[in-house]
Amino acid sequence: MEVTLTVLAVLAFASIPAAVSWWVRGNRRDLGSPADRATFHTLHTASLAAPPLRAGLTEAGAQKAVRHLRGLLGAAAVALTAGERLLAWDGTGEHHAAAVPEHARGTLAGGGTKVLGADVVDCDRLDCPIRHAVVVPLTTDDRVVGTLVAYGGDVSAGLIRAAEEVGRWVDAQLELAELDRSRTLLMEAEVRALRAQISPHFIYNSLTTIASFIRTDPERARELLLEFADFTRYSFRRHGDFTTLAEELRSVDRYLLLQRARFGDDRLQVTLRVAPEVLPVAVPFLCLQPLVENAVRHGLQDRPEPGRITILAEDARADCVISVEDDGAGMDPERLRQAFAGEPGDESGIGLANVDERLRQVYGDEYGLAVETAPGAGTKVTLRVPKYRPGVTAS
Repeated sequence: MEVTLTVLAVLAFASIPAAVSWWVRGNRRDLGSPADRATFHTLHTASLAAPPLRAGLTEAGAQKAVRHLRGLLGAAAVALTAGERLLAWDGTGEHHAAAVPEHARGTLAGGGTKVLGADVVDCDRLDCPIRHAVVVPLTTDDRVVGTLVAYGGDVSAGLIRAAEEVGRWVDAQLELAELDRSRTLLMEAEVRALRAQISPHFIYNSLTTIASFIRTDPERARELLLEFADFTRYSFRRHGDFTTLAEELRSVDRYLLLQRARFGDDRLQVTLRVAPEVLPVAVPFLCLQPLVENAVRHGLQDRPEPGRITILAEDARADCVISVEDDGAGMDPERLRQAFAGEPGDESGIGLANVDERLRQVYGDEYGLAVETAPGAGTKVTLRVPKYRPGVTAS
């Protein structure tokens, strides 16, 4: 069996996006030598196999990826297993598929590559091209979680080496899948932590305020109770990491309505300016409420005079820029730095740090919060989010 050694040289770079496929198709005449063409063909095949594997070692992903893995190896057939469970088979000789769990058993137990001869793999069909197999372990976190099995008529050193390289490349995709899963769990944990930080005092004060209107203004009490119910329903919903800016602003508006009922409309003045074209933009769930809560706390707490909060959302070409500004007491930059760094300090910055961390996880470090503040000078918090980012959709 002929196995191109190009596989060995380029798999380390096979995470190049599927745009490679467009480049290959559009520039086929310019690929140069046969070695160059083989290299780009391998890159293209690997780029097709990568996305399904980024979901982990699942049956659906394996069935989509296995055909491309067989293309990388040039084998008569390739199988993928999770433990001893067969996930996918591609190629000729499918009557051998029932024996894959047995073929995988030795590698799962010992963790090393196994070469199986005709005494194990052979069958009584004279026209069957499968006589041997190479079984390679698939690992994540130093645990063998499955196998890649390459079948053929004979086994060469090139096939063994290529199967091991492809196996290591699959390991890398599975590690990335695990990282994605860990990042998702971390974000979910941070949202739960943020929900837990919704001030019990705010809930108590809101209900107390509503109760105070029951006798003097029953209709307003009813309206405030409905707003409170909608606010808590949104804040404690259990699905979706992202929402639209319109939904987030609607929840903020309910929060401010309840706070104005508590403090008085004259005491808390709010300016809201939003460009209509950014309302459908997907944003991380509960990314604005902590900013506004921080503005209310610092804009009104321990001061008798009225406070003003200004919320702006603007279209900035590829990005949406949102700012929340108050004219209150401001914050000590050093204590804010401690909160962002996770050091003991002023708890008022914890919600901001939570939002900052989630923005960086989703969009990259260039999309963290920007905070302008000083004691006595008020606070302005600005965030940017891309108007479109693959994988980020509101739910």
